[in-house]
Amino acid sequence: MPRHYPDTTLFMPARRAQAAICSTFLLLAASAAQANDLDTLLVEKKLIPPPHTPVDRANQANSVLIRALSLVGTPYVWGGNTPESGFDCSGLVNYVFRDMLNLRLPRTSRELSALSAPAVAQSALATGDLVFFAHGGTVTHVGIYVGDGRFIHAPRTGGVVRMERLDGRYWQARYAGARRVLAHRP
Repeated sequence: MPRHYPDTTLFMPARRAQAAICSTFLLLAASAAQANDLDTLLVEKKLIPPPHTPVDRANQANSVLIRALSLVGTPYVWGGNTPESGFDCSGLVNYVFRDMLNLRLPRTSRELSALSAPAVAQSALATGDLVFFAHGGTVTHVGIYVGDGRFIHAPRTGGVVRMERLDGRYWQARYAGARRVLAHRP
């Protein structure tokens, strides 16, 4: 009686490809064992990315921008710090940077303005910079600069997270500076 399948499947095309892949990894493992560092070998052979590759500032800023834009329309709630509970101004900033970059920032706008991050001139603002506003000389509000003279913030009770222009009369009169919290990498 004729057999439909050969006695061995070792020489079937799919098995040969699997065997080639397995032997490649075994050779790599053997080489790495001699070098005593499989991770280094895999990185050198470009089979895996290097661990903890830093994300450049443009990608960080883009992540912050997209997340902040996705929260437009979320209700303002004093002390709020999640999309479900609503946001106050510093709660919005904290949520966006923590959610997208796992960056822990101080909770209040006043504490955020005192960060040791570099101050930025209004003419040099970049996406992801924090912009601050003051009343009576004390910082009372913070937003996230998104570019083109606009920022996203949670304005006040009864309002929602929204985008506004920095050159609006109200905001320009209260503008108190900016800080760059995103890593600057050339």
